[in-house]
Amino acid sequence: MTGRPRPLVLGLETSCDETSAAVLSGDDAMLGHVILSQDVHEVYGGVVPELAARAHLQKVDAVVAEALSRAGVTLADIDVLGVTAGPGLIGALLVGVCWTKAAAYGLDKPWVRVHHMEAHLFAPSLERPEAQPPFVALLVSGGHTLLLHAVAWGEYRLLGATRDDAAGEAFDKVAKLLGLPYPGGPALERLAESGDPARHRLPRPMLRRNQRPGERDYYDFSFSGLKTAVVELVAGVEARGELDAQRAHVAAAFQEAAVDVLASKTLRAVEETGCRRVLLGGGVSANRALREEIARRLGAEGRLLHASPRLSLDNGAMVARAARFRYDRGEIAAMDGSASAALAFPGLRTDPEPRN
Repeated sequence: MTGRPRPLVLGLETSCDETSAAVLSGDDAMLGHVILSQDVHEVYGGVVPELAARAHLQKVDAVVAEALSRAGVTLADIDVLGVTAGPGLIGALLVGVCWTKAAAYGLDKPWVRVHHMEAHLFAPSLERPEAQPPFVALLVSGGHTLLLHAVAWGEYRLLGATRDDAAGEAFDKVAKLLGLPYPGGPALERLAESGDPARHRLPRPMLRRNQRPGERDYYDFSFSGLKTAVVELVAGVEARGELDAQRAHVAAAFQEAAVDVLASKTLRAVEETGCRRVLLGGGVSANRALREEIARRLGAEGRLLHASPRLSLDNGAMVARAARFRYDRGEIAAMDGSASAALAFPGLRTDPEPRN
């Protein structure tokens, strides 16, 4: 191996139901990248933690080997090993952490623990070099909904978070309720395209015009009430024998309500911080309706930054990029480090800052 900028980083992602590995060079070139999605969960309509961990264990060697092969390097050429250490499903996380620790120990190479949601922050920068702080970040995935103000890499102020269900979980649960296949989010988005959201009016939880900065619910999210409203709506149309005719309209109404809440809270952060650069990260950031609505509300003076659908989902490339950032700061994990389903977001503060 010659001529590739150092350090070469291997990133490994096993936090949920994607087994993914990537080799990233020192200039952010993705030399080899493999994402293997598990289809075993389709039978159950959602991720089964034990099956996810078992699938990672069965596939991780082959996934890493293929990523190295595509990059034209060997494991011995890797300088740094990065891995998602949390948050996520603990059994799944341990597969990646144990594999990476063993490789690091055997090769006498450093390894870096990566926070899954910080990795999502870095994903757009792999395709768009201008995706750099400062920006307001909306991170929306199956397990998390976070609204941040990123002043610099590693310096984040938490503005709001979900108090119950994450946005991605709400999409999946509503999709399942409508009889759509897993994963539900993309299927619901496709169905909503043929529906009329005006047919059904659904609530916008924790979104009121009289809210003011400083109030606890000004930036926070809640999707459990919206899910309950959809349950009641579906029960009503089903009782009338109209579900087949109304399925697309229900999907469109739910998506419009969820997108309205997400976009409205994000634009509140834009106005409050004075930063008109918005970065979208996480699996739900691939939703076209969400991207279009935030871009529309930002207007010509704003800038919307997001990754391609492939890099919006869980992937090893974003893990490698976050690992390199932490490695450059000297944050090398000790060999007694492990995974944590509740890993703290590094560099995140919750103290308020003055209004501009």
